Amino acid sequence: MRTRLFIILLSLCGGVQAADVVTVAVASNFKSTATQLAQLFFEETGNTLRLSSGSTGKLYTQIVNGAPFDVFLAADAERPALLEDSGRAVTGSRFTYATGSLVLFSTSVADCMAALRDADAGYVAIANPATSPYGTAARRYLVGVGLWDAVSARAVLGENITQAWQFAFTGNAVIGFVARAQLNDVARQPACRFEIPTSAHEPLE
Repeated sequence: MRTRLFIILLSLCGGVQAADVVTVAVASNFKSTATQLAQLFFEETGNTLRLSSGSTGKLYTQIVNGAPFDVFLAADAERPALLEDSGRAVTGSRFTYATGSLVLFSTSVADCMAALRDADAGYVAIANPATSPYGTAARRYLVGVGLWDAVSARAVLGENITQAWQFAFTGNAVIGFVARAQLNDVARQPACRFEIPTSAHEPLE
């Protein structure tokens, strides 16, 4: 079985041979950046990064079941630690490569928080808390402000943060909880955005 590493991509430069393919499991919210890094990695080394994106929870399950990834860029610190503790990853190779931020946004309403509180406003897009760290963070924030029960009744759950983004961006949900980095990748400005305080949930490391 191939070894799983938890290291940032460019640190592999000294450890692969020309024309090698490095398989990378990458959390959905980081895929855009990883795609750019893959191109730079190829230009620098001649080696290819093969990206497979999805929710951190689903990628973790695939690795546990033997998926042959070389690198895991997770959206939380918990699952890489579990893999390292279980011997499925190189001991000592795990570290935080980025810290995420959660944002509530809409393409159709001017006041995100008013729409969040209004039971008649429409669907709220959230990544599935069972598989996505961003979904877990959204749920923790909503529980903390006393809105989880009301909002969960009209929530549409994305398999990952990218799907939650798509629901909100296309208007299938009136508002959505997304990664702040996703708002940086589009020219169209949201009608409203509200940055969730990082103190309202566990760090998205």
